[in-house]
Amino acid sequence: MESAKSCSIEEATYSLPSKAHWSDNLARRAVHRLLARIGRGRLSVHDSEGTHEYGDPESPEPLHAVIHVHHPSLYRRVLLNGSVGSGEAYMEAAWSSPDLVKVVRLMVANMEMLQAMDQQRNPLRRLLSSIYHRITANTLKGSRQNIAAHYDLSNELFSLFLDRNMIYSSAIFASPEMDLDSAAEYKLRHICERLQLSEQDHLLEIGTGWGGLAIYAAKHFGCRVTTTTLSQEQYHYARDWVEREGLEERITLLLKDYRKLEGQYDKLVSVEMIEAVGHDYYPDYFSRCSQLLKPEGIGLIQAITIADQRYRQALGSVDFIQKYIFPGGSLPSVSVITDHLCRHTDMQLVGLEDITFDYAETLRHWRERFFAQLSEVHNAGFDDRFVRMWEFYLCYCEGGFRERVISTAQLLMAKPACRQLPQVR
Repeated sequence: MESAKSCSIEEATYSLPSKAHWSDNLARRAVHRLLARIGRGRLSVHDSEGTHEYGDPESPEPLHAVIHVHHPSLYRRVLLNGSVGSGEAYMEAAWSSPDLVKVVRLMVANMEMLQAMDQQRNPLRRLLSSIYHRITANTLKGSRQNIAAHYDLSNELFSLFLDRNMIYSSAIFASPEMDLDSAAEYKLRHICERLQLSEQDHLLEIGTGWGGLAIYAAKHFGCRVTTTTLSQEQYHYARDWVEREGLEERITLLLKDYRKLEGQYDKLVSVEMIEAVGHDYYPDYFSRCSQLLKPEGIGLIQAITIADQRYRQALGSVDFIQKYIFPGGSLPSVSVITDHLCRHTDMQLVGLEDITFDYAETLRHWRERFFAQLSEVHNAGFDDRFVRMWEFYLCYCEGGFRERVISTAQLLMAKPACRQLPQVR
Protein backbone atom coordinates (compact mmCIF):
# COMPACT_ATOMS: atom_id res chain seq x y z
CA MET A 1 0.00 0.00 0.00
CA GLU A 2 1.29 3.47 -0.86
CA SER A 3 2.12 5.49 2.22
CA ALA A 4 -0.40 8.06 3.34
CA LYS A 5 0.45 11.68 2.72
CA SER A 6 2.17 13.60 5.47
CA CYS A 7 -0.15 15.16 8.03
CA SER A 8 2.17 18.05 8.85
CA ILE A 9 1.22 21.29 10.57
CA GLU A 10 1.16 23.82 7.79
CA GLU A 11 0.92 26.89 10.04
CA ALA A 12 4.27 27.26 11.79
CA THR A 13 4.46 29.08 15.09
CA TYR A 14 8.23 29.43 15.37
CA SER A 15 10.23 32.64 15.20
CA LEU A 16 12.56 31.97 12.29
CA PRO A 17 15.02 34.76 11.43
CA SER A 18 13.40 37.37 9.19
CA LYS A 19 16.54 37.69 7.07
CA ALA A 20 18.81 35.07 5.59
CA HIS A 21 22.24 34.59 7.10
CA TRP A 22 25.09 35.59 4.77
CA SER A 23 26.18 31.95 4.58
CA ASP A 24 22.76 30.66 3.53
CA ASN A 25 23.26 31.52 -0.15
CA LEU A 26 26.62 29.77 -0.21
CA ALA A 27 25.09 26.74 1.47
CA ARG A 28 22.18 26.82 -0.94
CA ARG A 29 24.47 26.48 -3.96
CA ALA A 30 26.41 23.64 -2.31
CA VAL A 31 23.25 21.72 -1.39
CA HIS A 32 21.78 22.12 -4.85
CA ARG A 33 25.00 20.69 -6.30
CA LEU A 34 24.52 17.65 -4.09
CA LEU A 35 20.87 17.30 -5.13
CA ALA A 36 22.00 17.26 -8.76
CA ARG A 37 23.36 13.75 -8.02
CA ILE A 38 19.85 12.33 -7.67
CA GLY A 39 19.53 9.51 -10.19
CA ARG A 40 16.46 7.61 -8.98
CA GLY A 41 13.09 9.31 -8.94
CA ARG A 42 12.48 13.05 -9.05
CA LEU A 43 12.67 15.91 -6.57
CA SER A 44 11.02 19.31 -6.93
CA VAL A 45 12.35 22.04 -4.64
CA HIS A 46 10.39 25.29 -4.35
CA ASP A 47 12.25 28.17 -2.72
CA SER A 48 12.42 31.96 -2.99
CA GLU A 49 14.34 31.71 -6.28
CA GLY A 50 11.84 29.48 -8.04
CA THR A 51 11.34 25.77 -8.68
CA HIS A 52 14.28 23.42 -9.13
CA GLU A 53 13.91 19.94 -10.60
CA TYR A 54 16.30 17.08 -9.93
CA GLY A 55 16.44 13.53 -11.15
CA ASP A 56 15.55 11.95 -14.46
CA PRO A 57 12.00 12.72 -15.69
CA GLU A 58 12.18 9.49 -17.73
CA SER A 59 13.28 7.40 -14.75
CA PRO A 60 11.18 4.24 -14.23
CA GLU A 61 11.36 4.97 -10.48
CA PRO A 62 7.85 6.30 -9.65
CA LEU A 63 8.94 8.41 -6.67
CA HIS A 64 8.36 12.13 -7.07
CA ALA A 65 8.95 14.12 -3.89
CA VAL A 66 8.25 17.80 -3.32
CA ILE A 67 9.92 20.17 -0.86
CA HIS A 68 8.82 23.72 0.00
CA VAL A 69 11.61 25.82 1.51
CA HIS A 70 10.19 28.41 3.92
CA HIS A 71 13.52 29.74 5.17
CA PRO A 72 16.99 29.49 3.60
CA SER A 73 18.53 28.39 6.92
CA LEU A 74 17.53 24.89 5.76
CA TYR A 75 20.50 24.86 3.38
CA ARG A 76 23.00 25.86 6.05
CA ARG A 77 21.72 23.21 8.43
CA VAL A 78 21.92 20.49 5.77
CA LEU A 79 25.41 21.53 4.73
CA LEU A 80 26.68 21.57 8.33
CA ASN A 81 24.85 18.53 9.67
CA GLY A 82 23.52 16.49 6.76
CA SER A 83 20.30 14.53 7.26
CA VAL A 84 20.25 15.42 10.97
CA GLY A 85 20.30 19.07 9.95
CA SER A 86 17.36 18.51 7.62
CA GLY A 87 15.38 17.10 10.53
CA GLU A 88 16.32 20.03 12.75
CA ALA A 89 15.24 22.46 10.04
CA TYR A 90 11.95 20.57 9.73
CA MET A 91 11.37 20.92 13.48
CA GLU A 92 11.84 24.68 13.06
CA ALA A 93 9.42 24.81 10.11
CA ALA A 94 12.13 25.94 7.70
CA TRP A 95 10.69 23.50 5.15
CA SER A 96 7.70 21.25 4.58
CA SER A 97 6.39 18.66 2.14
CA PRO A 98 2.95 17.43 1.12
CA ASP A 99 4.33 13.88 1.56
CA LEU A 100 7.28 13.66 3.92
CA VAL A 101 7.53 9.87 3.59
CA LYS A 102 8.20 10.29 -0.13
CA VAL A 103 11.01 12.73 0.61
CA VAL A 104 12.63 10.20 2.95
CA ARG A 105 12.17 7.39 0.44
CA LEU A 106 13.70 9.43 -2.38
CA MET A 107 16.71 10.36 -0.28
CA VAL A 108 17.48 6.81 0.84
CA ALA A 109 16.84 5.51 -2.67
CA ASN A 110 19.74 7.77 -3.67
CA MET A 111 22.04 6.51 -0.93
CA GLU A 112 25.25 7.66 -2.59
CA MET A 113 23.98 11.23 -2.68
CA LEU A 114 22.69 11.00 0.91
CA GLN A 115 26.02 9.70 2.17
CA ALA A 116 27.82 12.53 0.38
CA MET A 117 25.46 14.98 2.09
CA ASP A 118 26.21 13.49 5.51
CA GLN A 119 29.94 13.45 4.82
CA GLN A 120 29.89 17.22 4.37
CA ARG A 121 29.72 17.53 8.15
CA ASN A 122 32.71 19.33 9.59
CA PRO A 123 35.33 17.73 11.90
CA LEU A 124 33.81 19.37 14.97
CA ARG A 125 30.51 17.59 14.29
CA ARG A 126 32.31 14.26 13.99
CA LEU A 127 34.06 14.92 17.28
CA LEU A 128 30.74 15.75 18.91
CA SER A 129 29.30 12.47 17.58
CA SER A 130 32.11 10.58 19.28
CA ILE A 131 31.48 12.40 22.54
CA TYR A 132 27.74 11.79 22.23
CA HIS A 133 28.25 8.03 22.05
CA ARG A 134 30.33 8.15 25.20
CA ILE A 135 27.85 10.13 27.28
CA THR A 136 24.85 8.04 26.13
CA ALA A 137 26.56 4.68 26.65
CA ASN A 138 24.20 2.02 27.97
CA THR A 139 25.84 1.40 31.31
CA LEU A 140 23.55 0.37 34.16
CA LYS A 141 22.97 4.04 34.98
CA GLY A 142 23.01 5.23 31.38
CA SER A 143 20.40 2.70 30.27
CA ARG A 144 17.90 3.99 32.84
CA GLN A 145 18.47 7.57 31.71
CA ASN A 146 18.18 6.69 28.02
CA ILE A 147 15.00 4.68 28.52
CA ALA A 148 13.42 7.42 30.64
CA ALA A 149 14.15 10.06 27.99
CA HIS A 150 11.71 8.41 25.59
CA TYR A 151 9.43 5.94 27.33
CA ASP A 152 8.71 8.15 30.32
CA LEU A 153 7.49 11.05 28.19
CA SER A 154 3.84 10.38 29.01
CA ASN A 155 1.65 7.28 29.09
CA GLU A 156 -1.16 9.53 27.89
CA LEU A 157 0.82 10.48 24.78
CA PHE A 158 1.47 6.88 23.76
CA SER A 159 -2.14 5.87 24.43
CA LEU A 160 -3.27 8.42 21.84
CA PHE A 161 -1.78 6.55 18.87
CA LEU A 162 -0.95 2.98 19.90
CA ASP A 163 -3.42 0.09 19.59
CA ARG A 164 -5.68 -1.02 22.44
CA ASN A 165 -2.96 -3.34 23.81
CA MET A 166 -0.36 -0.52 23.83
CA ILE A 167 2.08 -2.40 21.58
CA TYR A 168 4.96 -0.09 20.60
CA SER A 169 6.56 -2.41 18.05
CA SER A 170 5.74 -3.69 14.60
CA ALA A 171 2.38 -5.33 14.15
CA ILE A 172 1.84 -8.11 11.60
CA PHE A 173 -0.81 -7.45 8.95
CA ALA A 174 -1.93 -10.94 7.94
CA SER A 175 -4.27 -9.35 5.38
CA PRO A 176 -4.54 -5.88 3.81
CA GLU A 177 -7.92 -5.37 5.47
CA MET A 178 -6.58 -5.62 9.01
CA ASP A 179 -6.77 -2.56 11.23
CA LEU A 180 -4.01 -1.74 13.72
CA ASP A 181 -5.72 -3.35 16.72
CA SER A 182 -6.20 -6.64 14.87
CA ALA A 183 -2.67 -6.65 13.40
CA ALA A 184 -1.06 -5.91 16.77
CA GLU A 185 -2.99 -8.72 18.44
CA TYR A 186 -2.16 -11.08 15.57
CA LYS A 187 1.54 -10.36 16.24
CA LEU A 188 1.11 -11.23 19.92
CA ARG A 189 -0.54 -14.54 19.06
CA HIS A 190 2.12 -15.29 16.46
CA ILE A 191 4.91 -14.80 18.99
CA CYS A 192 3.19 -17.01 21.55
CA GLU A 193 2.64 -19.73 18.96
CA ARG A 194 6.24 -19.56 17.74
CA LEU A 195 7.36 -20.03 21.34
CA GLN A 196 4.82 -22.86 21.74
CA LEU A 197 3.70 -21.44 25.05
CA SER A 198 1.64 -23.61 27.39
CA GLU A 199 0.43 -23.68 30.99
CA GLN A 200 3.62 -25.53 31.96
CA ASP A 201 5.89 -22.73 30.75
CA HIS A 202 7.53 -19.89 32.62
CA LEU A 203 8.21 -17.11 30.11
CA LEU A 204 10.82 -14.40 30.65
CA GLU A 205 10.19 -11.13 28.81
CA ILE A 206 13.04 -8.62 28.55
CA GLY A 207 11.37 -5.31 27.82
CA THR A 208 7.84 -5.12 29.26
CA GLY A 209 6.58 -2.16 27.32
CA TRP A 210 3.19 -1.35 28.81
CA GLY A 211 2.47 -5.00 29.56
CA GLY A 212 0.52 -6.04 26.47
CA LEU A 213 2.47 -9.17 25.55
CA ALA A 214 2.80 -10.44 29.13
CA ILE A 215 -0.92 -10.08 29.77
CA TYR A 216 -1.85 -11.62 26.42
CA ALA A 217 0.41 -14.64 26.99
CA ALA A 218 -0.87 -15.22 30.54
CA LYS A 219 -4.54 -14.84 29.58
CA HIS A 220 -4.59 -16.79 26.33
CA PHE A 221 -1.84 -19.38 26.83
CA GLY A 222 -1.96 -19.85 30.58
CA CYS A 223 1.79 -19.52 31.17
CA ARG A 224 3.54 -17.77 34.00
CA VAL A 225 5.39 -14.61 32.96
CA THR A 226 8.25 -12.70 34.51
CA THR A 227 8.74 -9.42 32.71
CA THR A 228 11.16 -6.54 33.30
CA THR A 229 11.43 -2.90 32.26
CA LEU A 230 13.56 0.12 33.14
CA SER A 231 10.79 2.65 32.52
CA GLN A 232 9.04 3.91 35.66
CA GLU A 233 6.02 5.03 33.63
CA GLN A 234 5.66 1.68 31.89
CA TYR A 235 6.15 -0.20 35.15
CA HIS A 236 3.33 1.67 36.90
CA TYR A 237 1.01 1.33 33.89
CA ALA A 238 1.68 -2.41 33.55
CA ARG A 239 1.33 -2.99 37.30
CA ASP A 240 -2.11 -1.35 37.35
CA TRP A 241 -3.20 -3.30 34.25
CA VAL A 242 -2.06 -6.63 35.71
CA GLU A 243 -4.04 -5.86 38.88
CA ARG A 244 -7.17 -4.95 36.90
CA GLU A 245 -6.92 -8.27 35.05
CA GLY A 246 -6.41 -10.18 38.30
CA LEU A 247 -3.20 -11.75 36.99
CA GLU A 248 -0.90 -11.02 39.94
CA GLU A 249 -0.31 -14.74 40.54
CA ARG A 250 0.67 -15.38 36.91
CA ILE A 251 2.68 -12.25 36.10
CA THR A 252 5.72 -11.01 38.00
CA LEU A 253 6.66 -7.47 37.04
CA LEU A 254 10.21 -6.26 37.66
CA LEU A 255 11.92 -2.88 37.44
CA LYS A 256 15.35 -4.33 36.75
CA ASP A 257 18.13 -4.25 34.15
CA TYR A 258 18.50 -7.45 32.13
CA ARG A 259 22.07 -7.72 33.43
CA LYS A 260 20.70 -8.20 36.95
CA LEU A 261 18.21 -10.98 36.14
CA GLU A 262 18.63 -14.40 37.73
CA GLY A 263 17.18 -17.89 37.42
CA GLN A 264 16.29 -20.00 34.39
CA TYR A 265 13.15 -20.00 32.28
CA ASP A 266 11.47 -22.27 29.76
CA LYS A 267 11.01 -19.57 27.15
CA LEU A 268 12.35 -16.07 26.53
CA VAL A 269 11.07 -13.17 24.47
CA SER A 270 12.50 -9.72 23.81
CA VAL A 271 10.58 -7.50 21.39
CA GLU A 272 12.45 -4.51 19.96
CA MET A 273 14.51 -4.10 23.11
CA ILE A 274 17.87 -4.97 21.54
CA GLU A 275 17.89 -1.53 19.90
CA ALA A 276 18.42 -0.07 23.40
CA VAL A 277 21.30 -2.43 24.30
CA GLY A 278 24.18 -0.72 22.50
CA HIS A 279 26.88 -2.26 20.30
CA ASP A 280 29.41 -2.56 23.10
CA TYR A 281 26.98 -4.52 25.24
CA TYR A 282 25.84 -7.17 22.75
CA PRO A 283 28.14 -9.87 24.18
CA ASP A 284 26.64 -9.45 27.65
CA TYR A 285 23.07 -9.25 26.30
CA PHE A 286 23.28 -12.46 24.31
CA SER A 287 25.19 -14.37 26.96
CA ARG A 288 22.60 -13.35 29.55
CA CYS A 289 19.75 -14.48 27.29
CA SER A 290 21.45 -17.86 26.92
CA GLN A 291 22.14 -18.24 30.64
CA LEU A 292 18.55 -17.36 31.53
CA LEU A 293 17.14 -20.18 29.35
CA LYS A 294 16.91 -23.78 30.47
CA PRO A 295 18.93 -26.32 28.45
CA GLU A 296 15.86 -27.20 26.35
CA GLY A 297 14.58 -23.63 26.08
CA ILE A 298 13.76 -21.46 23.09
CA GLY A 299 13.76 -17.70 22.72
CA LEU A 300 12.45 -15.13 20.27
CA ILE A 301 13.91 -11.70 19.58
CA GLN A 302 12.11 -9.16 17.42
CA ALA A 303 14.69 -6.67 16.18
CA ILE A 304 14.98 -3.63 13.96
CA THR A 305 18.10 -4.23 11.90
CA ILE A 306 20.38 -2.32 9.57
CA ALA A 307 21.84 -3.84 6.41
CA ASP A 308 25.04 -5.79 7.05
CA GLN A 309 26.82 -3.63 4.48
CA ARG A 310 26.06 -0.42 6.43
CA TYR A 311 26.57 -1.63 9.99
CA ARG A 312 30.20 -0.53 10.43
CA GLN A 313 29.56 2.87 8.91
CA ALA A 314 26.67 3.49 11.32
CA LEU A 315 28.78 2.75 14.40
CA GLY A 316 30.54 6.11 14.38
CA SER A 317 27.61 8.31 13.40
CA VAL A 318 24.68 9.92 15.21
CA ASP A 319 21.44 10.09 13.24
CA PHE A 320 18.26 12.05 13.90
CA ILE A 321 16.63 9.21 15.83
CA GLN A 322 19.58 8.79 18.18
CA LYS A 323 19.89 12.53 18.81
CA TYR A 324 16.23 13.41 19.32
CA ILE A 325 14.16 10.27 19.88
CA PHE A 326 16.13 7.30 21.29
CA PRO A 327 19.37 8.39 23.01
CA GLY A 328 21.76 5.46 23.24
CA GLY A 329 19.87 3.58 20.53
CA SER A 330 21.62 1.50 17.89
CA LEU A 331 20.67 -1.12 15.32
CA PRO A 332 22.33 -4.50 14.90
CA SER A 333 22.51 -6.31 11.58
CA VAL A 334 21.38 -9.89 11.13
CA SER A 335 24.96 -11.09 10.71
CA VAL A 336 25.98 -9.26 13.90
CA ILE A 337 23.20 -11.05 15.77
CA THR A 338 24.17 -14.47 14.43
CA ASP A 339 27.84 -13.77 15.14
CA HIS A 340 27.09 -13.00 18.78
CA LEU A 341 24.88 -16.09 19.02
CA CYS A 342 27.85 -18.11 17.81
CA ARG A 343 30.51 -16.49 19.99
CA HIS A 344 28.63 -15.79 23.23
CA THR A 345 25.91 -18.45 23.52
CA ASP A 346 25.27 -22.13 22.89
CA MET A 347 22.06 -21.28 21.01
CA GLN A 348 21.31 -21.76 17.34
CA LEU A 349 19.20 -19.64 15.03
CA VAL A 350 16.32 -21.92 13.97
CA GLY A 351 13.99 -19.43 12.33
CA LEU A 352 13.87 -15.94 10.84
CA GLU A 353 10.80 -14.11 9.58
CA ASP A 354 11.08 -10.70 7.93
CA ILE A 355 8.25 -8.26 8.77
CA THR A 356 9.80 -5.08 7.37
CA PHE A 357 6.83 -3.93 5.33
CA ASP A 358 4.52 -4.67 8.26
CA TYR A 359 6.49 -2.08 10.22
CA ALA A 360 6.02 0.50 7.47
CA GLU A 361 2.25 -0.06 7.70
CA THR A 362 2.37 0.06 11.50
CA LEU A 363 4.10 3.44 11.37
CA ARG A 364 1.57 4.75 8.88
CA HIS A 365 -1.23 3.82 11.28
CA TRP A 366 0.59 5.39 14.24
CA ARG A 367 1.13 8.62 12.33
CA GLU A 368 -2.47 8.88 11.19
CA ARG A 369 -3.75 8.17 14.70
CA PHE A 370 -1.26 10.67 16.19
CA PHE A 371 -2.50 13.49 13.97
CA ALA A 372 -6.14 12.48 14.41
CA GLN A 373 -5.57 13.19 18.13
CA LEU A 374 -3.50 16.34 17.62
CA SER A 375 -5.59 18.50 19.93
CA GLU A 376 -5.16 15.91 22.68
CA VAL A 377 -1.40 15.82 22.03
CA HIS A 378 -1.32 19.57 22.62
CA ASN A 379 -3.54 19.25 25.69
CA ALA A 380 -1.03 16.76 27.08
CA GLY A 381 1.57 19.54 27.05
CA PHE A 382 3.41 18.94 23.76
CA ASP A 383 4.00 21.93 21.49
CA ASP A 384 4.18 22.27 17.71
CA ARG A 385 7.95 21.79 17.66
CA PHE A 386 7.53 18.44 19.42
CA VAL A 387 4.78 17.49 16.97
CA ARG A 388 6.97 18.26 13.98
CA MET A 389 9.85 16.35 15.57
CA TRP A 390 7.61 13.30 15.97
CA GLU A 391 6.22 13.66 12.47
CA PHE A 392 9.78 13.62 11.14
CA TYR A 393 10.59 10.60 13.35
CA LEU A 394 7.58 8.58 12.21
CA CYS A 395 8.03 9.46 8.53
CA TYR A 396 11.81 8.93 8.70
CA CYS A 397 11.28 5.40 9.98
CA GLU A 398 8.40 4.56 7.65
CA GLY A 399 10.37 5.70 4.61
CA GLY A 400 13.38 3.68 5.74
CA PHE A 401 11.32 0.51 6.06
CA ARG A 402 9.56 1.05 2.73
CA GLU A 403 12.94 1.34 0.99
CA ARG A 404 14.40 -1.49 3.14
CA VAL A 405 17.44 0.46 4.33
CA ILE A 406 16.28 -0.72 7.74
CA SER A 407 14.41 -3.96 8.36
CA THR A 408 12.56 -5.84 11.07
CA ALA A 409 12.70 -9.55 11.78
CA GLN A 410 11.66 -12.11 14.34
CA LEU A 411 14.54 -14.45 15.14
CA LEU A 412 13.85 -17.77 16.86
CA MET A 413 16.72 -19.32 18.83
CA ALA A 414 16.99 -22.73 20.45
CA LYS A 415 19.19 -24.20 23.17
CA PRO A 416 21.05 -27.47 22.40
CA ALA A 417 18.59 -29.77 24.21
CA CYS A 418 15.49 -28.30 22.54
CA ARG A 419 13.61 -31.06 20.70
CA GLN A 420 10.31 -29.29 20.00
CA LEU A 421 10.44 -26.58 17.38
CA PRO A 422 7.42 -24.89 15.77
CA GLN A 423 6.34 -26.46 12.50
CA VAL A 424 6.94 -24.64 9.25
CA ARG A 425 3.59 -23.57 7.80
